[in-house]
Amino acid sequence: MKKEAKTITHQGLVSLEIKPEDTIAWKMSMLLEACVASEDTIGHVAQKYGYTREHFYVIKSQFETKGSMALQDKLTGPKTNYVRTKEIEKQVIRHRFLDPGANSEVIAQKMNQSGHSISQRSVERTIKEYGLQKKGYIKQLRKQKDKRLKS
Repeated sequence: MKKEAKTITHQGLVSLEIKPEDTIAWKMSMLLEACVASEDTIGHVAQKYGYTREHFYVIKSQFETKGSMALQDKLTGPKTNYVRTKEIEKQVIRHRFLDPGANSEVIAQKMNQSGHSISQRSVERTIKEYGLQKKGYIKQLRKQKDKRLKS
């Protein structure tokens, strides 16, 4: 759908305004308009709603197979965390505990040297996700380490 698409109003016994942000209603409105259109072409109706003729048929096929819930936009992007696997996260946490003073750049460098390909930003995300960046965290670990060494 094009971002510059404007609200469409359907009038009859009642008046309905369909906004482009409501994707399910928007696509359904396009399908219904194509059903009742006698003079317009599918390409013209699709263009009015900000889609191509080909995409119209994709939407129509989805609706016919799965119903109106198939008209909802799907999330984009990767479905799994393919870089920061559980094993990589464990290694980042391990490096963080072994050397609490090491920053994310040093940990990323150590990981890359040991054969685990990971960026500094991924290390930072992992550290943040597990709450290992909090102030005072490194001091607490050093105190615990000092106590163990004195014992």
